[in-house]
Amino acid sequence: MSLTADQLRTSLDHIAGLEPGLADALASVGYPEPRGRNRGAGTMMRAIVGQQVSVKAAASIWNKLEMACGGDMDDHARITETPVEVLRSAGLSGQKASYVHALAEAIASGQIDFDALPADDEAAITALTAIKGIGRWSAEIYLLFAEGRPDIFPAGDLAVQIQLGQILGLEKRPTEKRTREIAEPWRPHRGALAVFLWHHYNIVAL
Repeated sequence: MSLTADQLRTSLDHIAGLEPGLADALASVGYPEPRGRNRGAGTMMRAIVGQQVSVKAAASIWNKLEMACGGDMDDHARITETPVEVLRSAGLSGQKASYVHALAEAIASGQIDFDALPADDEAAITALTAIKGIGRWSAEIYLLFAEGRPDIFPAGDLAVQIQLGQILGLEKRPTEKRTREIAEPWRPHRGALAVFLWHHYNIVAL
């Protein structure tokens, strides 16, 4: 699930009406395409597996991990019973193996239900980050791209900081705290802003 093209356009038009710098950037690179991921524990599990490795390597590790866990990555009880050594044989680091176990245990025990996360964004982030291996950035990325929450804003993302600073003509890249402060007046449209900033980064980089 993702923010729709109409949602992105409406939100970005609103912010552009408040911020000339964004209006200029929008006119330059155009509106971003919707981008989403499947809702559910599998997306978060894949995010853990894919941390700091290439897309190709992550796919290979995931396939090996699936085989190591009996072919069903939705059988979270079985994943928790799979020894760390077996998880590592699929290509995971010891740290990532512990994160996979922690997420599977949280799901199997009922600590977290990806089909019933709190409606309040901060409460949902708190629920997700209570699980070992899931930081605020990962939680925000999940809520934005898998649930399409319109005001989620991953201010700790380096590309978001860089692009916001460039578009607004700042002398240096804003900190995470400053990035959140700058975007505060644009609630509840900050999710679309984040999607646009990544879009702007990719277009300008090309």
